Amino acid sequence: MGKEPERDVAAPEADKAAPVGPAAGAAPLPGLMPDRLPENAPAPDFDPKSIAKRLLRATRAGSLATIDRNTGHPFASLVNVATDADGAPLILVSRLSTHTANLEKDGRASVLLASTGKGDPLAHPRLTLLGSFRQLPRDDPGEPRVRRRFLAKHPKSELYAGFADFSFWRLDVISAHLNGGFARAADLKAADVMTDISGAADLIEAEDGAIAHMNEDHAEAVRLYATKLLGAEDGKWRLTGLDPEGLDLALGDITLRLPFPERVTTAQGLRKMVVDLAAKARTL
Repeated sequence: MGKEPERDVAAPEADKAAPVGPAAGAAPLPGLMPDRLPENAPAPDFDPKSIAKRLLRATRAGSLATIDRNTGHPFASLVNVATDADGAPLILVSRLSTHTANLEKDGRASVLLASTGKGDPLAHPRLTLLGSFRQLPRDDPGEPRVRRRFLAKHPKSELYAGFADFSFWRLDVISAHLNGGFARAADLKAADVMTDISGAADLIEAEDGAIAHMNEDHAEAVRLYATKLLGAEDGKWRLTGLDPEGLDLALGDITLRLPFPERVTTAQGLRKMVVDLAAKARTL
């Protein structure tokens, strides 16, 4: 794999999301809630960045809102979602679909990712990401990586991923809005939810081989990550992705995110990290 293009992604910041506001005279970012301080005054124990990143990496499907090419009305649909190495949402769609025709006319869109569970659906966190989608042609240098990452999370999509009318699209995130439940909401910048991949070309290039090695030769360690470190049910867990900030795990339709305690940028650093995490899991 060649050198990764530089991304305009800031390094991780403090735990609490800083208020997002437009510069003097500039239009606010999409999704912003100006002058609504009660909603944007998070509770002391509310960590919007961590929640947003977990939702982004662990959620398998979301609502895609595009702009109707005929009238400009919002058009919502359901799509499978994966993430690129830097966290950018990825979708696989057919040009025969209405949402694809809309994106071809105007790439501006949003994706809603929501967690589910018992009780009131509105009591669970949900994240809206706003930006512009761009198509990745088959000859795009990043297309093989995107294809691999998407199909690792959605293996059944391989049945149609090769069809001529299907292609991958990537959302270049501009802003985001997290609602973590009552009185727990925050406006977020792209850098708050994206992953800094600067200096991590070695890790990204090693991802495919590292995941295959862990799943084939260290399946017990992967199982321990899920069951001991994340408190998940037992089973044949597998890795589906990795990046400088953590590991993505799956068991059937269940997906989890295991954050690293510190940033990793090289294959050597990854080896040390997975060994340390396995050792920690065995003590629990």
